[in-house]
Formats: sequence, structure tokens, C-alpha cells
Amino acid sequence: MTRTSFIRKVTTSLFFGLLSLTVAAQQKPNIIIIYADDLGYGDVSCYGMKKIKTPNIDRLAKQGVRFTNAYATSATCTPSRFGLLTGKYPWRQRNTGIAPGDASLIIPTDHRTLPGMLKDAGYHTAVIGKWHLGLGTKAGIDWNTHISPGPLEVGFTYAFIMPATLDRVPCVFVENHDVVNLDPKDPITVNYQHKIGNDPTGLENPEKLRMHPDPHQGHNQTIVDSISRIGWMSGGNSARWKDADIAGTITEKAIHFIADNKQQPFFLYFASGDIHVPRYPHSQFRGKSGMGLRGDAILQLDWTVGQIVKAVDSLGLTNNTMIIFSSDNGPVLNDGYLDQAAALVGNHHPGGPLRGGKYSAFEAGARVPFIVKWPAGMKAGGNSAALIGQIDLFASLAHLTGQTLTNAEEAPDSFDMLAQLLGKSHNGRPSLVTHAGTLSLIEGDWKYITPSKGAKIDKAVNIELGNDQSPQLYRLSKDAHEQQNVAAQHPDKVTEMAAKLEAIKSKAASR
Repeated sequence: MTRTSFIRKVTTSLFFGLLSLTVAAQQKPNIIIIYADDLGYGDVSCYGMKKIKTPNIDRLAKQGVRFTNAYATSATCTPSRFGLLTGKYPWRQRNTGIAPGDASLIIPTDHRTLPGMLKDAGYHTAVIGKWHLGLGTKAGIDWNTHISPGPLEVGFTYAFIMPATLDRVPCVFVENHDVVNLDPKDPITVNYQHKIGNDPTGLENPEKLRMHPDPHQGHNQTIVDSISRIGWMSGGNSARWKDADIAGTITEKAIHFIADNKQQPFFLYFASGDIHVPRYPHSQFRGKSGMGLRGDAILQLDWTVGQIVKAVDSLGLTNNTMIIFSSDNGPVLNDGYLDQAAALVGNHHPGGPLRGGKYSAFEAGARVPFIVKWPAGMKAGGNSAALIGQIDLFASLAHLTGQTLTNAEEAPDSFDMLAQLLGKSHNGRPSLVTHAGTLSLIEGDWKYITPSKGAKIDKAVNIELGNDQSPQLYRLSKDAHEQQNVAAQHPDKVTEMAAKLEAIKSKAASR
């Protein structure tokens, strides 16, 4: 079924007429996407967290729509970000796995992206926070000159980013094309193959660490801010970040961007570093959760949401600003550092009722919190079980802003789910593919996981990966925890869903 025919089937012309009047009355709302990192389905209190409270995130849910069947494209960070910004399943393109800190830009510059589409609609567009989609060309990155291509070449008008992840060098901010606070007399060199320079490393100088890496997971190379990272770095000492200040720094940048653009429509993609490792939140939050640094980082994330919302409110932009909150993938406790996340989690289940976690084909890998608030365009306080993906934001926001997707290659896997985002329809998209090494197809309340030969458990992080050499079929409405593989009882359904998945793989969905 094509996306066009699907929307036509489930939506009446009367509804679209009313929606058009609403959109016309509220021209070009501001749009903010707040993207958490490694936040699980059950890690905020409006999705079941009991041990700590997340009042600012909860308030978004009360004032908007909380989705219970929403997905990132993938169970890891780089591909999910690629899918969100391009409207394309990341497994359709090579080199969209977890990117090293010196990866070249993986988003093509000759195709429109989500920010590029909104830029064409008259928006000022910004990315602030974690990037992790590569920079520069395959020839390599010179961190001491203008760095290009990057976010500005794929549709953003402003960028203030951490190039990769918090646990990968270089541990610096890049504003537009340049490293922030770089001293030209202390140039940066980065290497992921061998040690460079004389900086201490976690392997050689553990006495210099405030947080020790897990000996089974690496993370023991160059030490930055008393924490060892993945990769080696020398130079750039004046540009290196302080982990405790990252959330405050990027939040301040976000507030300035909002204030500077209050007279014109803006799109802000705010990608928090929380709650990814290494978790070292500001002293304002450390020790406050009772769950160790991971819980403290959740409190910091909630504070960040509150600060951004407060800025929007104080500028009188509340009514016509759409705020979307979600996460790039599911949760992980011990992911490289001995920060006691597993020891202090207690009876809290980061994935809520779901099985697996980050890296996993099971539901907790890619089913994530997803909240939409827009006072001018939707009613408050709703819940939706509609099947929806972050990949659908491209086509949906194109509809919202009056943009037309120009060709079949633009956002090929994105469905127009604007009615669902606004809580005006609870009909899900016909199917959705999620990715965790192996592919899964979700259709209605059925989920099919393709056979794979990978390990069943990632022992380093203690997460079930969902790999099995036999087909897996689950009835999610009756078995959200995926305990009963019913493939043997429904062989025809397995055959049908396997064929549908192959058809999706071989050809992008047509409009």
C-alpha cells in the first residue's frame, strides 16, 4: 500500500479541510526537537519511572500527546539520527553504523534533508548538541581549519555541536565550521588507529581518572577532563570541554538561538548528550537521584527540557511552538565505564515493560518515549497507540509547513503522519522497519524478526540482542515483552511478513 493511498483510506476529506484551516490560521509554527541519548522507554516518570520524577518532560506529555508505539529507526545512535534527518532507513546506505569520532559526513549533500526542507519553507534552522553523523570528506578532517562539509551543508543555518559522542575524541565543540576556543599554537591531532602525542591514557595512567573504564570495553585511551575516551587526541587543550558543563553550555546556546529568532519561524534540533556515557552531570544534579550518575543525568536532562520550555514561554512563543521530545534508541546501563549504573538501578526497569535495550532487536532497542506538544494545533493530555516512527517527521513537517516532497528519492521511507502527531487520528502507518544489525518488521500488533547468526547476548553490556537463527514472530498486543515466539504456530504469517520486508528492502515505499 502506498503512503498516499494509506492516508486517503484512513482520513476523510472533511478532516483535511479542517486541518488546512488550522494550519492556515497558525502559519509556520516554530519547531523544536529535543533528542535524548540512550533514554529508555521506561526512564521518565510519564512512561512509568517510579524512583525519580521528570516533571518537565511529564508536563510536555500533559500538555500534548504521549505516544506509546513510537520508534527510532535503529537501536543505536548514528543510524537513528540519519533516519530522523533524512526520512530514509539508514540500512539503505552504507557506512551508517556507529560512527567513529573522525568519520566523514555520512549525509549526502545533494539530497534535501529535514532541516533543508524547513529552510526552504523560510525557517532558520539550528543543530545544537550531539552530531555523530561525521564531518568533512573521506580525505580526513583537519580540526585546525574550517571543517566542511558538515551541518551547514545539509540544511542547517547554525550549528554548535559535539562532533561525535561524549566518549569519543575530539572532546571539543564545533561552531559552524570551526572548533571553539582553539589556540592555533596548540593544534589538534586525532587518531583512531594508534596513540599520538604524550597525553596520558586510561590504560597507562589510571591514577589520573575520576571514573574508571570497564576493562572489557576499552574506553581507555586519551584522558580528557579526568575521563579516558575512545581514540587518541593531542593538542587543543584550551578547546576541550568539561563534562559537567556540557548540558549547561548547549542549553544556553539553544536559548540564545530561540531568542535571536523569536520574530521569524525557526527549527531547532537540540540533541542532548544525556544520558550517554560518560555520565558526569553538573554538581547541581550529582548525588540527587539515588540511582548514581545515570539517574543524576536523567534529572539533568529533565532540567534541560524545562529550561528550553521556560525560554519559549518567556518569549511569548508557547502557543505557536511545536515541541517534540524523543530518544535515539533504548537504554543501556554499563556501557564502558564503572559508574555503578547497574548496581544502583534497583527495581527500576529502564526499558519499562519491554525486552532488550540499546543494540537489541527486541522492543526496548528502538521503541522510545515520544511526546508532541503544540498548543495552537492540538488538544492537551492525550495518549496515542498509533504506530509511528521518527522517520515520519520529514513528510509530516513538510505537510505542516506547506512543502512538497520533490521526488521519490526524497525522504523515501517517511509517511505523512501529521494527523497522528496532532492527536487527530490514531491510525498507525501500515508497517515500520527497525534495525539492530538484523531487521524487524512491525505491522499492526505483529512483529517479525529476521533470522540472524549473531550472539544472543552482548555480555559486555548484559543486553539480549534478539538474534536467533530461526524466525521470530511476536503478538505485541498480547506479549509486549516478547516472551512467546509464535512463529511455529503461524507459519503463513511469517512467510507473509518476510515477503513484505523483502519488498520494502528492494524498493522504497512509493508516494
